[in-house]
Amino acid sequence: MKNVLLPTDFSENSWNAIKYAIHFFNSIECGFYVLHVNSLNNFIPQDETLTLDSYYLESTYTIPAKQKLRSFIKRISKLSPNKDKHKFFALTETGFFIDSIRKIVKEKQIDFIVMGTKGASGLSEIILGTNTADVITKVKCTTLAVPENAEFVPPKEIAFPTDLNLTYNLDVLHPLSEITEHFKASLRILHINKNKEHLNEDLDENITLLKDYFTDIKSSFHHLTNKKVEDAVQCFVESRTIDLICMVAKNLNYFQQIFFHSKVEKISYHTDKPLLVLHEKN
Repeated sequence: MKNVLLPTDFSENSWNAIKYAIHFFNSIECGFYVLHVNSLNNFIPQDETLTLDSYYLESTYTIPAKQKLRSFIKRISKLSPNKDKHKFFALTETGFFIDSIRKIVKEKQIDFIVMGTKGASGLSEIILGTNTADVITKVKCTTLAVPENAEFVPPKEIAFPTDLNLTYNLDVLHPLSEITEHFKASLRILHINKNKEHLNEDLDENITLLKDYFTDIKSSFHHLTNKKVEDAVQCFVESRTIDLICMVAKNLNYFQQIFFHSKVEKISYHTDKPLLVLHEKN
C-alpha cells in the first residue's frame, strides 16, 4: 500500500491536485491522508507582548477546519473510481507548515506528497507558491507538483533532465522507475551541453550506470547543446508529447534556472506539466 499525503487549503488549486492524485494512483492500493495545516505563520502576533490563546485557536480555526475537512473528504471519496483500493483519512495540524508536513511524513510513513501549483495571471508561468516550493526543497519525500489546470492523462513520455553528475544513490530513482513501468511509459533522459564539450570519462560512465539501472524500461538518451539550459529543456518538452517531468532534488540547484525564478518571493515553474521531485531518504 502507498501512503499519499494531500495537503489542502480548500482552494480549487489544491482540489485539482487531489483529483490528479486519485487518478494517478487509480489502480494502486492507497491510503490518502488529506491534511489541513492551521499555520502558526499566520497567527504570530505583531505585538510581542501578546500571546496566542489556545482556546481561541481551537474555536476559531481548528474546529471549523475539522468540519470543513470532513465535508471535503466526502467530496473526495466520491471522485475515486476505485473505492475498494482507496482509503481516505482527515488530518488537521496547528503549527508551522513545513514542521507539520515533516511530522506527518514521518508518523504516517508517507511515500508521496501531491500538491498544487497556481497559474500566474496573464503569464505562462506557474506559481508554485511558498508552501509547495518549501516542500519540494525542504521535505525529504517524493513530491508531485500539479499545475492548477492540469488534467490527468496517463503519462506516456516522461522527461528526466540530468546533469549526469550522479551525486546520489541510484535507489532514489526507484519511484521514477516504478511510475514508468506502471504506466508503460517511455523515459527520455535529457542532458544539456552548454559548450559543445565532449563528455568526460566520468559522465560517460554515469550514462552507462543509468542505462543499466533503466535496462527494463523503454528509455532513450538525448543530448542537446544550448548555452541556455532553460531554453533547451523547454524546447525538448514542447517538441515531444511529454506528460511528466522528473528530477532529483540534488539537481535542483543546477536546474533552478529551468523551472524556478524568484520574483517577489514567488517561485515560477515554466511549464504546465506536472513536476515529480525525488529525494534521498534519511
